[in-house]
Amino acid sequence: MTGRTQKKGAEAARELAPGQSPELLKALHILTRDGQLNADSLRKLKQVNHLARLLAPAIEDVLARFGDPVLVDCGAGKSYLGFVLYELFLAAAGKGTLHAIESRAELVEKARALATRLGFGRMAFEQAEIGAARPPPRVHLVTALHACDTATDDALALAIRHGADHVAVVPCCQAEVAEQLHRAEAPAPLLASLFEHAWHRREFGSHLTNVVRALALEASGYSVTVTELAGWEHSLKNELILGKKVRASDGKARERLFALCEAAGVKPKLVRLLWPARPAPAGLAMDG
Repeated sequence: MTGRTQKKGAEAARELAPGQSPELLKALHILTRDGQLNADSLRKLKQVNHLARLLAPAIEDVLARFGDPVLVDCGAGKSYLGFVLYELFLAAAGKGTLHAIESRAELVEKARALATRLGFGRMAFEQAEIGAARPPPRVHLVTALHACDTATDDALALAIRHGADHVAVVPCCQAEVAEQLHRAEAPAPLLASLFEHAWHRREFGSHLTNVVRALALEASGYSVTVTELAGWEHSLKNELILGKKVRASDGKARERLFALCEAAGVKPKLVRLLWPARPAPAGLAMDG
């Protein structure tokens, strides 16, 4: 599919989720004024709608159990996901708040103005880096779609610290751990062969980053599912990590996490955020 490929009329309408209004998608510039979808917009719509379908059980769960559940979208960008979740779930339920966190002032201002124009009164927009954000004290679901590198760690830490019942992240551009692997002085010999070469270090570092994230969630009491967000033709950044809070914590998962980091010679940001007193592996100097 090229950038010039378009879907028109009824063909474009078939891409909409049940209950999704063309008017919202036109306001988000996903649909053109005459209802067409180009290739880039189709890719965005498929990603967001597929994630919304996967999140439906979690959102329905918190809507059923809480009087005013709070959904937090970290690294919201243009808030495509937030607007779609609000329309499909919160607007229909007549309750619940969507709190979007985005660092770029111009995107926050535009999203806030659009929410006002659409009458989406329970959407709140905070201009902040994820790690410095101040959402409500109790949040119920946290999402982060393609929050780059360690911003995903900030989103997971926010979810864990605020007691989120559900979390869903689609990581992007994991670079921190690959750099730590390059500096690691004493990795376990069997693991060291997996990242001896720069290409392998980059790929293994990306994989290890997400394994650490899944284990950190498990250690914090979440049941974790790792799956594919959408087909590879729509995105190369495709791994979806889902967590559901089921217990206070899991000591065995925490020890597995620490052992893995020690063997690889790394201490990723999420581990530093959640367990700051945990020493860095031998030979790995940490800046924070």
